[in-house]
Amino acid sequence: MDYIAAMSNPSKWPLSSTGVRFITPAFMVEQLARHPLTKDCYPTAMGHYPDARGHRMERERHDDNLLIYCIKGRGKLLTDNFRSSVKAGDLILLPQGIAHTYLANRRDPWSIFWVHFQGASTGIFTQYLGYREGSPLIHAGVSPTLIGGFTSLMEVRRTGYSTQAFINAANQLRHLLSQIALETRAHQGRSHGSLQLEKLQSFMLENIDQNLTLDTLAATANMSKYHFSNRYKKLTGYSPIKHFLNMKMEHACHLLDSSDLSIKAIALSLGYEDPLYFSRLFSKTIGVAPRSYRASLRG
Repeated sequence: MDYIAAMSNPSKWPLSSTGVRFITPAFMVEQLARHPLTKDCYPTAMGHYPDARGHRMERERHDDNLLIYCIKGRGKLLTDNFRSSVKAGDLILLPQGIAHTYLANRRDPWSIFWVHFQGASTGIFTQYLGYREGSPLIHAGVSPTLIGGFTSLMEVRRTGYSTQAFINAANQLRHLLSQIALETRAHQGRSHGSLQLEKLQSFMLENIDQNLTLDTLAATANMSKYHFSNRYKKLTGYSPIKHFLNMKMEHACHLLDSSDLSIKAIALSLGYEDPLYFSRLFSKTIGVAPRSYRASLRG
């Protein structure tokens, strides 16, 4: 069986002089699938299509996982149970086995980065990115960080099929996938009508010495307590008060490391009048008492 057809079936769209299309050779895929540092997730093809006028791809059989990042223009995506336009800042995530069609808009063709990938843990990665059956579109915004990640990943094509370079690329891909999850949450927090997460967390850091209540945080976010708490946990994985406590303990670690302040003074600087109570919270969060933490840094 033809390797390229079986593995990735990349688009036959005519590549422009500024575009990139790179296929991982079969011998390297076999190495990556066996190597302990890469077998969980590794790239099998990747590319960049700028201003991809006339670009179209249709697959009934799809053996790889596919991630497409639209950074400019528009396109369209169709699967058996999903149909949507695609705009700049959107990511398409298609797990293996999903028949699909995607194409660039005729009047405003998209510019996209893309990567096909395989590995034992790719199902876990797609779940972590928020893929739900029938909903393969992810909104992350146009992010310089993600563009840089895709660009760095493609540098592997200039290495003469170096095994070490491909091991690095596989781990760059893992980092890129986890970065997408971060960017997606940040974008959700910045979106219109949503919780302004960055602004709220700046408020929390500015008031790290206070004992902020859920009422205060919800009022700052201009939301009801119930809606605010649910939205915050969805974006961060923590309840607002738990996350604020984590911020306090994170700052306590910095003070223990960078200053000679007493435990009592650090507790007061974080809004805790009782140093014993602060120590209990620190121990529960960090896993060791404040004095032990400081001793471990200077031992």
